[in-house]
Amino acid sequence: MSRLRAAQAVLALAGLGIASYLTWAHYTASAVLCTTGGCETVQRSSYSELAGVPVALLGGLAYAALAVLAAARAAWARSAGFTVALIGVVVSGYLLWAQATQIDAYCQWCLASDAVMVALAGVTGLAIVREPHALEPA
Repeated sequence: MSRLRAAQAVLALAGLGIASYLTWAHYTASAVLCTTGGCETVQRSSYSELAGVPVALLGGLAYAALAVLAAARAAWARSAGFTVALIGVVVSGYLLWAQATQIDAYCQWCLASDAVMVALAGVTGLAIVREPHALEPA
């Protein structure tokens, strides 16, 4: 596995850890460890769910998919990973907007997840550019 794909896997696992923690907190109604003071406000907002599904769970599924795609060598996996990461960046941007303008509170875990997703998009895109030989069908 190349360094870029390994970095993608590590970032995806870090994101999965964050998302899993927030999903666990949601389903157990546990308080989230938070230094910003806004995590509970964000977790209880209407923006924390989509059609009754916690956004953290959806993020966890995206991170899990990105981890699996990092291990795949096929061209479609690279494209799929980059697409998932870009969608994640757009969703992260929307949720950051919601924290700043609608909820008026910030969740450090959400911000960390946003940073991980942006890094994943960068690493995944860089892997496509720098490792064209890895795009051969598996």
